[in-house]
Amino acid sequence: MKKIFFYAAAAAVVSLSLTSCSDDDDNILEPVVSPVAEGLYIVCNGNYMAGNGSLSYYNPADNTVENDIFLRANGMKLGDTAQSMMIDGETGWICVNGSNTIYAINLSDYQVKGQIKGITSPRNVLSVSSDKLYATSLYDNRIAIINPADYSISGYIDVPGMDGSTGSTEQLVKVGDYVYVNCWSYQKEILKIDSRTDKVVDRLEVGIQPESIAYDGDSSLWVLCDGGGWEQNPIGFEAPTLVCVDLKAFEVERTIQLAEYSSVSELTYFDNNLYWLENGVQKMSVNAVSAPASPFIPTTSYALYSLTVNPSNGDIYVGDAIDYMQNGTVTRYNSAGNEVDSFTTGIIPAGFCWKLSKE
Repeated sequence: MKKIFFYAAAAAVVSLSLTSCSDDDDNILEPVVSPVAEGLYIVCNGNYMAGNGSLSYYNPADNTVENDIFLRANGMKLGDTAQSMMIDGETGWICVNGSNTIYAINLSDYQVKGQIKGITSPRNVLSVSSDKLYATSLYDNRIAIINPADYSISGYIDVPGMDGSTGSTEQLVKVGDYVYVNCWSYQKEILKIDSRTDKVVDRLEVGIQPESIAYDGDSSLWVLCDGGGWEQNPIGFEAPTLVCVDLKAFEVERTIQLAEYSSVSELTYFDNNLYWLENGVQKMSVNAVSAPASPFIPTTSYALYSLTVNPSNGDIYVGDAIDYMQNGTVTRYNSAGNEVDSFTTGIIPAGFCWKLSKE
């Protein structure tokens, strides 16, 4: 299970002096270039317990990348194990898992304008309405309700059938008045939450460890289940699966078995196709009834870690953690699967977030 800190912590962490005057040019931070209308944010884990998570920004228009933009804008590091980012208007919300913190930053200059403490291992944030966010957690059987006006926790959504020690809620997708959540680590279900009442109104068993979810824009939610990851998993072990859920009936429509003992992650949707990581990048039509015979984009790397598709043109971006210690890379492919270019990020590029043009 790659998401639970299986990589080693760094042997030493070099502290960066940011407040005192110094003649050492190494302590002078480069100013941050203002973001353009459209671009890609890359959230980098950093090394577990090293406090060196970071945020990068890539401009696909001119193929430039800005690394460490949070550090450069705020004079402090992002924290321990940065996990994900969500954009709501002109605010970026960043979950920093190991620091138990969610930051709110201005997208115009990346400076922090608020932070939320007290959420156990925050994973993902979703804007439910203008005055409400949901935040999922690892090791908690609750979903936090956040007031974005004052960065406070206004309440919790209790998840039935789950205790705190093995609690796990992960990604969130809003369709109409309902929010769907996959319960990943040591779980088998997805949740249906009424965003008007902040209550779980239904649960559906889909497979062992639903790792990620993707909405097809119509009436189906796709769920990628990793099968447990190891044979001694107390919740069970099976081949990974792709599960299509009919949202109107809230029932499993079909299940597609993937290769046994394969590592799967990062399900995403674009233009009637599903993409995920499994021995490279897999691509499958939403109308398919069986898994692809071979990867759409093969790889020799053992450390592919993140995946996204540019919603504007279908370009595919793949994050590679390399050895989980050095700076990672992101490789861009066109919609035909041909490599276009690559760039260096922070350590372990773990999450992507698109800033799209308003035009």
